[in-house]
Amino acid sequence: MSVETLVIIACGYFVAAFVKGATGLGFSTSALPILALGLGLKSAMPLVIIPSLISNAIVMKQAGHFSETIRRFWPMFLATIPGLLLGLAVLDLIDSLIAGAILGVVLIGYGAFTLLRPGQPMSDALGRKLAPVSGFLTGLVNGMTGSQVMPVLPFLLALRLDPQRFIQAINISFSLSSVIMAVGLVKLGLMTAESVWISLLGLIPVYAGTRVGGIVRQRMNAATFRQVVLRMLIAFGVVLVSKTALA
Repeated sequence: MSVETLVIIACGYFVAAFVKGATGLGFSTSALPILALGLGLKSAMPLVIIPSLISNAIVMKQAGHFSETIRRFWPMFLATIPGLLLGLAVLDLIDSLIAGAILGVVLIGYGAFTLLRPGQPMSDALGRKLAPVSGFLTGLVNGMTGSQVMPVLPFLLALRLDPQRFIQAINISFSLSSVIMAVGLVKLGLMTAESVWISLLGLIPVYAGTRVGGIVRQRMNAATFRQVVLRMLIAFGVVLVSKTALA
């Protein structure tokens, strides 16, 4: 890879880690728009797997309630797998620009939803019925775009879980998706030894970004900063969609 490409990757890692440290937003969701703009989505997707898994593991250890969350949401986690496999099959068939545009739409929807937080709390009974649907659709979107947040994020928010149980549930979903995604990307020939080494070296800017983001979180109004970041993700989404429209 050229020096310019490595600089783009390092910047994407640092910014995503900074955002995660400062706001709690997912690493992959923040990193992929930057990497996709510079490298194309198919080349970018393998580069977020290892940093994402490591950051998820740290958060899951801190959150607790692991066994309880598995017992409650196992139908959702299980349904993620066939959705992800189908999404990866679609990814193998479509152009990288189209995949990037799909990611752009997901980011716009994610940013707009999180800013507006519409809807009423969901009952536990309805939540149990919709959990497999949420898991399957999340896997489908993840397989096509690499983004792990839709629709599992709004689904879990609607259940009004306490913060620790919410963090544990969504990070188990993220981690399961990342593992399946890694296997799928290897099968598609997209995840190579080079991408693994780059990901491992990228843990340096990831660590630095997380530390700096944590410092900012302590000194800045979190709600204001979160809104800025969400608007930034929406802007990235618009750019990704525009690239396809102009091609």
